[in-house]
Amino acid sequence: MSQPVQPPNQPQQPYGGQPADGNPYAAGPGASAPAAPTGNPYGDQPPASTGNPFGNPQGQPAPFGGGAPFAPAPPASPVRNGLAIGVLVAFGAAVVASVLYGVLLGSIEREFGYAAVGVGFLVGFAAAKLGGANPVTIAAAAVFSVGAVYFGQLIGYAMVMADAAQVSFSEVFLDHFDTVTRVWKEDADFMRYLFIALGAIAAIGGAKKAN
Repeated sequence: MSQPVQPPNQPQQPYGGQPADGNPYAAGPGASAPAAPTGNPYGDQPPASTGNPFGNPQGQPAPFGGGAPFAPAPPASPVRNGLAIGVLVAFGAAVVASVLYGVLLGSIEREFGYAAVGVGFLVGFAAAKLGGANPVTIAAAAVFSVGAVYFGQLIGYAMVMADAAQVSFSEVFLDHFDTVTRVWKEDADFMRYLFIALGAIAAIGGAKKAN
């Protein structure tokens, strides 16, 4: 009996006769390699790091106020600065005016209202001119003017007492200050307190005149 002859162009099935279709490893020696996949097998990746670990990724709010750890200090208020300058100037002017007033009283051995008015006007004018017409500055000038007139009168008393006792002014004013104040109280009258009040009123007028 004769056996059937296989067709001469029938390709041999490699590896146990498995079909080449669908098997990437069943291609013959001359077949090209399968194309590389174009998709990303791992899905969408996050954006590359920019090198700043504390940046603002994906719209998230940045820590510490957007990268600035410390906010700059606010500038000092000009009103507050002017107030401080005005009070300091009022105090300094009161000290100077008090000494001048006391020397004047001790030299002429009498007091008069115009000198007290001049003390207050000087204190108020200087304070408002350099520190502004702030109500606190004006009030401080009035208070310092009261003290300036009072201590000026004490300086005048001490000068007269030192001249009468033939001792130095510093000895009377510093070592016997309680005696000076006691004598001032004994001699105080309405006019003396009026002079002190005039000093405060003149300080307010001087502050308004400066502006």
